[in-house]
Amino acid sequence: MTAIRPALAGLAVTLLAIGLAGCGKKGPPEAPGPNDQIIYPRTYPAPDR
Repeated sequence: MTAIRPALAGLAVTLLAIGLAGCGKKGPPEAPGPNDQIIYPRTYPAPDR
């Protein structure tokens, strides 16, 4: 009975680690679309014309 609590704690840590391992990013964020049509980032507020 005394080995159940550490076993459950180890199982919980393992499941948490496996769940968080899938959340890694694949690379730096990239704006969608072709480069000549990307309007962001730009200054805010828009400069006076």
